[in-house]
Amino acid sequence: MDIILLERIEKLGSIGDVVSVKDGYARNFLLPGKKALRANAANKKVFEANRAKIEADNADRRKAAEAQTGDVDGKTVVLIRAASNSGQLYGSVSVRDIVDALNEDGAKVTKAMIVLERPIKTIGIYDVKVSLHPEVSVTVKVNVARSPDEANLQAEGVDVMAAMFEEANVPSGFTEAYDPNAEPGATAEVSDDETPAEGDTEA
Repeated sequence: MDIILLERIEKLGSIGDVVSVKDGYARNFLLPGKKALRANAANKKVFEANRAKIEADNADRRKAAEAQTGDVDGKTVVLIRAASNSGQLYGSVSVRDIVDALNEDGAKVTKAMIVLERPIKTIGIYDVKVSLHPEVSVTVKVNVARSPDEANLQAEGVDVMAAMFEEANVPSGFTEAYDPNAEPGATAEVSDDETPAEGDTEA
């Protein structure tokens, strides 16, 4: 389907561009979201007649978004979640979880602004893009951990997953002293210096 963009769409184009997209993408997202018009003769005339206002409104929204960046850009939110010993979450972190955490920290964002390329399913720190406007994006960090202490370690740069792996491979219990000079299967022996000489007895 050919459409006229009413705002900048990443990887598609800018305001006024006529582009071709899949029908489902247009019907389910672009058209109902008022992000585009069908590219027919009547709509082209309507767009050109209103182009100046559309561009001015977009500029106002962009300025408002730019003013908002200070409240969002660079923020770090901590999400405490239950996870297995391998760091796998019991479930996943959703866009709603991130929105709620950011808004509790003073940001004003919506679910539509969060760009989560794939679900977060393990503990760790993730960079998440927040699109405040089609032309204004910032990045926040999402620190997913099993406890506040673990979140602090991750914030300090500790790779908690690697540390857990190392701990899991440390042998536990009694470890016998190793003598590199001993014969295979031999037990540790007392050295000659420590063995009493023959006939060396107390009077």
